[in-house]
Amino acid sequence: MAEWVTGKVTKVEFWTDALFSLTVHAPIHPFTAGQFAKLGLEIDGERVQRAYSYVNAPDNPNLEFYLVTVPDGKLSPRLAALKPGDEIQIVSEAAGFFVLDEIPDCDTLWMLATGTAIGPYLSILQYGRDLERFKNIVLVHAARYAADLSYLPLMQALETRYEGKLKIQTVVSRETAEGSLTGRVPALIESGELEAAVGLTMNTENSHVMLCGNPQMVRDTQQLLKDSRQMTKHLRRRPGHMTAEHYW
Repeated sequence: MAEWVTGKVTKVEFWTDALFSLTVHAPIHPFTAGQFAKLGLEIDGERVQRAYSYVNAPDNPNLEFYLVTVPDGKLSPRLAALKPGDEIQIVSEAAGFFVLDEIPDCDTLWMLATGTAIGPYLSILQYGRDLERFKNIVLVHAARYAADLSYLPLMQALETRYEGKLKIQTVVSRETAEGSLTGRVPALIESGELEAAVGLTMNTENSHVMLCGNPQMVRDTQQLLKDSRQMTKHLRRRPGHMTAEHYW
């Protein structure tokens, strides 16, 4: 049974009309970078809850979550209306296996995200542990518009911090934006544009691909990599080249 604790909102940052970040202080148990928690509010006499990944590193007490407001959603509009000082419920024990412990050694680790699913990667990269196993890391954030690339300044700061080991690439699908590729992630892999942009190859010999985000992107990319690159899903009992987590 999940143990719920009471947290306090310390910051609400709106990036666009729909995208925002919540920062919370709460007495949670230690978590692993890449994991998620459940946030909840009492609404009409019942606790409404959803899972959200930690954006902050595990050693940062400012618990940060990146959210999108679903207009007719039961929870997200209420979360967007919170103010500093408001209380929020959070599960004390994090969950999820989208963590580096589950990723095999490789030369190039590809971190592909759409929308708010950039969160787990930012937690992993801000923490910075267990990354020496990889020669190169590529962080790709895909969104509809350039304005939706909320964490680009942090991504750029991390790129500087890793001194050439980390390459970042943004993708927008509904406009042309300087510095970003245009289109959908699967198509950019199929055409070779993504690899050309970062100067690295994606294949079974040197790569592992982490996929997090829109279920359609995850499925399409997995199918493409299976068909064209002979990549397989990674399982503990059968090591492969792709690890995925869906964001609904």
